[in-house]
Amino acid sequence: MEASSSSRWSARAVERSPSADGTKTNLCITFGPEPDSDGPVSPAGPASRPGLVLSGHMDVVPADEDEWRSDPFALTEADGRLFGRGACDMKGFLAVAMNAAARQASESLAHPLVLLFTYDEELGTLGARRFVETWPGDVSLPTATIIGEPTSLRVVRMHKGHTQLRLILRGETAHSGYPHLGTNAIEAAGRAIAALAGLRTELERERADASPHFPEVPFVAFNIATVEGGRAVNVVPDECVIQIGYRVLPGMEGAAIADRTREALAAALTSDEYELEVLGESPPMRVPDDAAVLEALCDEVGETDMHSVSYATDAGWLQSLGLQCAIWGPGDIALAHKPNEWVPIDELQRCATLLDRVIARFCTRS
Repeated sequence: MEASSSSRWSARAVERSPSADGTKTNLCITFGPEPDSDGPVSPAGPASRPGLVLSGHMDVVPADEDEWRSDPFALTEADGRLFGRGACDMKGFLAVAMNAAARQASESLAHPLVLLFTYDEELGTLGARRFVETWPGDVSLPTATIIGEPTSLRVVRMHKGHTQLRLILRGETAHSGYPHLGTNAIEAAGRAIAALAGLRTELERERADASPHFPEVPFVAFNIATVEGGRAVNVVPDECVIQIGYRVLPGMEGAAIADRTREALAAALTSDEYELEVLGESPPMRVPDDAAVLEALCDEVGETDMHSVSYATDAGWLQSLGLQCAIWGPGDIALAHKPNEWVPIDELQRCATLLDRVIARFCTRS
């Protein structure tokens, strides 16, 4: 973590949390007074630290689809909508948050307002994980946190996690006319896929405490995402690589699912036939029912129900710093990652109005 321009947090302090290779960075910008410095706490720990964090990721997915009707990286306005890659996910919220902070900066804030912008969320919440791992242990952030993912301004209090695994099947290459001189890695992959399909069936039958909150998919969702192997039709393949993804429910550990994957594979393969590695993990998230940030958002939005989503966010990692995260922002998640992505202008305007009120609750009142 790079040092700020002052030895401690101050008004408009900027902290950078670079990636390991230094090519990217998280940004943490503070307006108002210095946050409390009692160190991180667990979500179930001591009383909440005052202030508010507004968080979002700066990266986007590629925009190489042929269906784009405008330059995906030049914001285009039409029919009350703003079009562009990331307009919905979630650069609209970042713009609203930055403008809100700029307005509040001229006010006398009683408590800190923090903008936390991360890198590489789309690659597996890598920036958020790096932020958590490098954040100084003697510096605390406000407890109440809004992650501005597109929820159509509905208040979301929990989400699934995403564990990504890579399975490497190993064989021995040979001329296909003499297959007895080699070992076919793709045939081993077939046995592995059958074993994984059996595990998927088991998972689909199981239920957890959080299952009722995910009625469409109340179990651990399992996906064999890619299978790559072989070089030519006349060569016995010596390697096959399979990528696997699990969407685990709140209260579950991705590591436990990885262990069950190893057990399923061990029943179908010999130990020298394969290697399983964890590519990445985005933990699930569930904020306490009585979290102040949930109460404030529901009150301002006029909702009594809170929702759940099956995608992962930076909140999975940020909660380990004691942050209580609500997922709330403009835009429809169904439009994200698609050509001609857009966000309604009136929804951005409503988000700005509501966010000003929430900031007033947490930052401008003593």
